[in-house]
Amino acid sequence: MEDAKKLVIDFFISYGFQIIGALLILGLGAILAKYLGRILDEALTKKGMEPPLRSLIIKALKVLVFGFTFILALDKFGVQIAPLVAGIGVAGVGVGLAMQGVLGNVVAGLTIIFTKPFRVGEWVELQGEHGEVISIELFATTLMHVDRSRIIIPNRKIVGEIMHNYGAIRQLDLTVGVAYATDLDAALASIQKVLAANARVLKDPEAVVGVSQLADSSINISVKPWVAVPDYVPAGAELYKAIVAEFRQANVSIPFPQRELRVLNAAKLAG
Repeated sequence: MEDAKKLVIDFFISYGFQIIGALLILGLGAILAKYLGRILDEALTKKGMEPPLRSLIIKALKVLVFGFTFILALDKFGVQIAPLVAGIGVAGVGVGLAMQGVLGNVVAGLTIIFTKPFRVGEWVELQGEHGEVISIELFATTLMHVDRSRIIIPNRKIVGEIMHNYGAIRQLDLTVGVAYATDLDAALASIQKVLAANARVLKDPEAVVGVSQLADSSINISVKPWVAVPDYVPAGAELYKAIVAEFRQANVSIPFPQRELRVLNAAKLAG
């Protein structure tokens, strides 16, 4: 027992200052990395750099600063840095081969960040999924579906694939049917009035309104206004309700499917 205590005491006497020095270096490195990251974040924000690219640069800076301080801490213990770096390089090759999928996501993430095929806040459709882009990270891109669920897509599944980017606005595709006896000019004017009164409908680009089909029981009018991505679902419901109310006030008839049946040789059948 005494020998163990003496061994511990001798160890701390011999290496105590080195341990304290290494811990101080690591602590200062962490503080310095955080401080420099905050300064760089403020500078890049003022320049209007996009969040994904800004986050990547800040993380890279923090890793470099902390990595440098970690090497200095190892040097305090007398560790030979050159063999360590060589060993890390050899290990990196093996890790790289074992993590091809992960590295593929990282490379694809960098491609997305720098080429910018889409941005945060835009509505995209890819890999059979669609939603609003809420984050672009190194490993995956996250979409927000209309039902508020999240869709996380690995970046390697995005790069090189066909993608539909709607941008920050979307065009509604509404259809309203009116009776054949309806005054079409009055019906179109009523629809334009509803669109002008709705705050979600954008004035530019201008909404497209016109007759789209002569159906069996109605004349179908296509109503295609532009709205911001977050307003896509509520705007459609609001416009349908307002159009029905306006049509009722303007005495515009909305027909329902009807069929006329004729009985041939009715007199013979009755006899």
